[in-house]
Amino acid sequence: MTELTRRGLLAGTGAAALLATGLEEPAEAVTASGSIRTQVVVVGAGLAGLTAARDLLAAGRDVVVLEARDRVGGRILNHEVEGGVVEVGGQWLGPAKDVPASDPTAGDVRGQERVAALARELGLRRFPTYDTGAYVDYRSDLPVQRATYDGRIPTHDPAATAEAAKALGQLDAMAKQVPLGAPWKAPRALAWDSMTFQSWMDHGDTAGGYPYDGLPDPIGTVGVATPGGRKLLELAIQAVFSAEPRDLSLLHVLFYVHSAGSIEALVNTTGGAQQDRVVGGSALLATRLARRLGSRVRLSSPVTRIEQGERRVRVEGDGFVVRADRCVVAVPPTLAGRIDYAPALPALRDQLTQRMPMGNVIKVQCVYDEPFWREEGLAGQATSDTGPVKVTFDNSPPGANPPFGVLMGFMEGSEGRVWGTRSRTERREATIGCFARYFGPRARRVRHYIEKSWAAEPWTRGCYAGFMPPGTWVDHGAALRSPVGRIHWAGTETATVWNGYMDGAVRSGERVAREILSRRG
Repeated sequence: MTELTRRGLLAGTGAAALLATGLEEPAEAVTASGSIRTQVVVVGAGLAGLTAARDLLAAGRDVVVLEARDRVGGRILNHEVEGGVVEVGGQWLGPAKDVPASDPTAGDVRGQERVAALARELGLRRFPTYDTGAYVDYRSDLPVQRATYDGRIPTHDPAATAEAAKALGQLDAMAKQVPLGAPWKAPRALAWDSMTFQSWMDHGDTAGGYPYDGLPDPIGTVGVATPGGRKLLELAIQAVFSAEPRDLSLLHVLFYVHSAGSIEALVNTTGGAQQDRVVGGSALLATRLARRLGSRVRLSSPVTRIEQGERRVRVEGDGFVVRADRCVVAVPPTLAGRIDYAPALPALRDQLTQRMPMGNVIKVQCVYDEPFWREEGLAGQATSDTGPVKVTFDNSPPGANPPFGVLMGFMEGSEGRVWGTRSRTERREATIGCFARYFGPRARRVRHYIEKSWAAEPWTRGCYAGFMPPGTWVDHGAALRSPVGRIHWAGTETATVWNGYMDGAVRSGERVAREILSRRG
């Protein structure tokens, strides 16, 4: 059984000596225009597209990168506040080395080696997410609604804690049966891809069995009975996918767990996916990488059409045409599906893009005169069954002068969908109310409120990543990475390791570059 630590529901100091480098000026913006000839054209200047371009250029290929936004970075974005930087997009780096495990095919934590290598290459330093002190848990249906604890998951509802830990341990065991490169080949792929995570949580996959697949009953739960246990599992899913348990194929959840190594790897702070941050903000990974590519990166250049013939690819947008030998599409599948292709994409690939929605999250942050929760012995991290903000972190930047504190939280899944229709003022008041509920009245003394709704971004349309509803992996999964003629697919959604994370994006860019370099013409 997996030992689920308290950090397994959320996300060290030592950062005080680090100085934030601030927001760096991007390279001079160049917009695509006229007729351009190159060897490889990359659509999308997130980490996947930029990494692919870097590797192709290093191998001697001429490259042009087309980005619809007026900036690089995709789903990572820095925001300057009072001489410091906070991230309003993706921000965390996990451990750089694998943790040994008894099962050599699936470690407890898969190392985020590729994004770590990129950070070193670009001269960027990392510092630990603040993870010192007690943690807050809020449960509206318990006699003691707010409790603090350390060392493990919330314990003021022992039955819920035990049930959730057992269920998550079962998920880890099931996840090891899912091949990373072909989840549809898992022994019970059809059964697991025929149900949502909600269905598994409600009934398990042993209630009645699945006689039609000819296999004995799998490892599984017979349902999560306690309200508290269900809320803990729901929160874990919302925090990882920014979606609801009812949205996700159970097979996709199992693949995702295996992709990271374990449930704990996905949801832990120290020792897990939320372990470190980048000094100066994670967007420096993209801006520094783009600087090395120089004028090969063309901003404010959305692609509307991709034509391919036997020997060439033609990529079009407003006022430009790029002719190339090959094309890399490095945007989320749902956005890739909005491009006009000639000839039309194969039906399987096109229907895949119709079946991979994005998660929904609004990232909210409040700036304070100081990180007052630290003085009170709190880590700034909270979990709650009551929204709209159910998960929080201390997001204070290192080296800010004068120093100030930042509490950060997420409106995820249904909360993101509902509150995305409300006004900024309403979201601000709701956020402050949640922070005050968890950290007391001092949380109401806000200097600045910062928010970013990624579903509202025209060239993103959601975060953290595209996910698979039931039936998608089994019927359409083989089309996810398979090239279509001279068109190749990248992006964190295509990664087999750390799918959905910055490390997965980097890995996908490196993979697609190797894929192109291995082909002639």
